[in-house]
Amino acid sequence: MIALSRGRDRLITLAWRGEEELLSPRVRRDSELFRQFLADDFREIGRSGRRWNRDEIIAELVTEESSLTDAVLSEPEAQVIAHGIVLLSYRLQLGQQHSRHSSLWRVSENSAQCIFHQGTPASDC
Repeated sequence: MIALSRGRDRLITLAWRGEEELLSPRVRRDSELFRQFLADDFREIGRSGRRWNRDEIIAELVTEESSLTDAVLSEPEAQVIAHGIVLLSYRLQLGQQHSRHSSLWRVSENSAQCIFHQGTPASDC
């Protein structure tokens, strides 16, 4: 049972590392680096309800002027929902904007790629 727990913890750790990288300005400004963290079949439902694929979201975000350097991630939750698939959810505060996010990550032994992401505006309380 301990080995299973360690394996689960490793999957979750790799998924969180990937999520944090996707929030970093270093990755968000570099389309090739960004591409490494998003699966070919990646999909996103944005705050507006628009659906995005990998190429569309990368093209949009690498030109975005807003900075996530002051972003505050809180209320992190993680769950392994299938073999090699991790669900992450968290709250993100960027200035006065608050949102809730969910991501699905496909995780292998040493890497993780996001396959789905959704962000939803939330109240500040």
